[in-house]
Amino acid sequence: MKNSAGEYANFPQVSVTLCPPGATGSSQCVTIDKMLLDTGSYGVRVVASALGSALTQSLPAQTGAVGDSTSTAPIAECTLFASGYTWGAIKLADVKIGDKKAASLPIQVMGDGGFATPSDCSSRGGQDLSSVAQLGANGILGVGPLPQDYPPAATQVLPATYYMCPTSSGCVNASVPLGKQVANPVSAFATDNNGIVVQLPAVDAGGSPTVTGQLIFGVGTRANNTLASGANIAPLSANARLTTTYGTTRYTNSFIDTGSNGIFFPDSTIAQYNSWYTPGAPLALNASISSTGSATIPVSFSVANALTLLSSGNAALGNIAAYSSGVFAWGLPFFYGRSVFIVMKGSTANAQPGPFIAF
Repeated sequence: MKNSAGEYANFPQVSVTLCPPGATGSSQCVTIDKMLLDTGSYGVRVVASALGSALTQSLPAQTGAVGDSTSTAPIAECTLFASGYTWGAIKLADVKIGDKKAASLPIQVMGDGGFATPSDCSSRGGQDLSSVAQLGANGILGVGPLPQDYPPAATQVLPATYYMCPTSSGCVNASVPLGKQVANPVSAFATDNNGIVVQLPAVDAGGSPTVTGQLIFGVGTRANNTLASGANIAPLSANARLTTTYGTTRYTNSFIDTGSNGIFFPDSTIAQYNSWYTPGAPLALNASISSTGSATIPVSFSVANALTLLSSGNAALGNIAAYSSGVFAWGLPFFYGRSVFIVMKGSTANAQPGPFIAF
């Protein structure tokens, strides 16, 4: 979704440095800007053209899929998103973000051209997002509340997920152990590895040209990531979902996601244009977030005319939303004006086990 200035709206970006495992000099590394910050996915995914051919070739291939008797067949992955899919090899890299490092982390190199895209991946619908032009970014930094990107694939052979590729044209569906899967870099840090805090300023009703926020690693580990005693806490399910109630409907597969550029939910009473809500005047709406055994948390939000907002040329829009059937997704507008804490599965913060969110 672009505004009238041709810029992607609500598109949070970070920089990530990638190096061959064990690299001792910065000359071997590449810092990649314009990586989409995505709390709705897990792991580092970088477009091959942004990584560069030299580093792409120097990163070792991930191997060791279940059923690979030689343990030499490279592993590749098809990753499904709401707007399409990515395809590419899994490689090992040292990942540096700020002063943190995840050593020898499995990452996806999208669009590397090493292996033909399997038909059960491309047939899933949507566009191939494995290029800068289609993705709108040089890659994705997935820092959601799970350590690996697809735990069910560790015990099952699933379509359109992981593959082993003994030849360039012969990838086959495969199960991949958790330790071999694309991994959330936060869980691989030596310290401050139990979650993240996303801090973004509030924006005006008509939006802002840009905003600058913070991605802080760790929750309750330092002075700058302390969880306030009165914070709203919502435990998440094992697959990082919660329940949102809007009107009389409960959406049990709800989630919060910086990688979604609006708030997505179904309401046929609001005027639309190409699924984007276009009310005649801004709407003040209410919903609530809950989880099993937790208190209900009321959340107020606003929805304005998407066409008017986009025509302003502003890139930070706090009240843009769109119709989505059967799901309630709290996209980037939810994060404006808040400190949102995300604690990962298998970790704790303030004696509260993850996964959970707090704000």
